[in-house]
Amino acid sequence: MENIDGHLGRKIKHQRAALKLTQDELARKADIPYTTLVKIETGVVKSPSVQTMQKIAQALEVTIDELIS
Repeated sequence: MENIDGHLGRKIKHQRAALKLTQDELARKADIPYTTLVKIETGVVKSPSVQTMQKIAQALEVTIDELIS
């Protein structure tokens, strides 16, 4: 999965905001390190693992496809 020009990070941030979650809250809910989430949202991590994406998508109540489309 490629984070083309921050697209993935923006989608995650948008969905997180829609659910009124902070980065810390989402990281805890997804059971991933806070720093990992920040790096994905800011585009530092361009290709998160499928496992990480599954955790984030589940925590955001969406599918991976919805995050990357």
